[in-house]
Amino acid sequence: MTAGKETMGEQPIFTCKAHVFHIDPKTKRSWMSASSAAVSVSFFYDSSRNLYRIISVEGTKAVINSTITANMTFTKTSQKFGQWSDVRANTVYGLGFASEAELGKFIEKFQEVKEAIQAQQCGVAGKGVNGNSGAATPVASATASPLLAARPAPDDQPPAVPNKPETDEMVVHQRAHSVSSTIQGGYATVGRAPRGPLPPAAPPAPEPPAPETAEQQLRYENDRLKLALAQSSANAKKWEVELATLKSNNLRLTAALQESTANVDEWKRQLHQYREEVARARHYAGKAGDANEVEQLRQRVAQLEAELAQKNEELAQITKSKKIEQDAEAKLAQSQLELAIAAQEGQRQVVQALADQLARQLEDLATIHRELNTALQT
Repeated sequence: MTAGKETMGEQPIFTCKAHVFHIDPKTKRSWMSASSAAVSVSFFYDSSRNLYRIISVEGTKAVINSTITANMTFTKTSQKFGQWSDVRANTVYGLGFASEAELGKFIEKFQEVKEAIQAQQCGVAGKGVNGNSGAATPVASATASPLLAARPAPDDQPPAVPNKPETDEMVVHQRAHSVSSTIQGGYATVGRAPRGPLPPAAPPAPEPPAPETAEQQLRYENDRLKLALAQSSANAKKWEVELATLKSNNLRLTAALQESTANVDEWKRQLHQYREEVARARHYAGKAGDANEVEQLRQRVAQLEAELAQKNEELAQITKSKKIEQDAEAKLAQSQLELAIAAQEGQRQVVQALADQLARQLEDLATIHRELNTALQT
């Protein structure tokens, strides 16, 4: 099917303005801009196939052509940014809005369409149980979407929020925030009841997830696990760098302390030499009776002793300051190491929770598969 308003054969049931992004198919971790500016993103109802689609066209290029299924989930990842995964298109679409209100309107419409699809599937499943042929055709209007009956009149609709000039800057910020918030805070799935009446739903529950939807969900959970592990590894490397820096500082302090100790040893050696000279001078002075020379030597000895005392005091101060600095850095390293361990444990718990969730989903899929096989055999 060629994407575009002129080929749909229907009028859009909802339209908004947003920047369009696609997930990088190689890394699966970063966004690529699919539109050069904010473009119109519309919901369409294909009455010939009884399908709902999200379509956006920029010039002659279709930047979004996504068929909505009952198992799709629109995830709000930041204040003005949201995303959903389309396993048939093998990509993840992202939308950056100018305001949180516009994002809320899109989420409401997405939920309405999703619930309408679920109601249609419930009706089809109910007819199949009551004895109709297995290939029951969904009942829908041949000319319009079931949601059109629930839409307010044009005069009752709120005015569209104009696209602000600073939209480009805000969307770039939202892209960065969307990627970084995946590890720190996790995702928050947003859902809301429809604003208008929907077609009546039959009592049976919605159909089980299609195999391709389950496969897409598994890939999505796997990507989240990879992101959590990457963030944990990045934190560990950061703390390793911090510890290496502290070790380097400790080595420099140790070298300075050893140098100071060597200087003190040298001063002590010189003082010992001076004392020997004084002793010899006193010996000679006692023989010659030269009182003047003896007095000079005594003054020299007193001066050297004063210098030695000053050097000892300086050495004590240096040693004390180095010890205080080393203790402070050791405490800092210990606290940072504890924080790193706590962060690592938190990341491990997140990964464990995601792994448990993935295991439960796999178990649910296996149960559904067995039930389907049992139903087909009976």
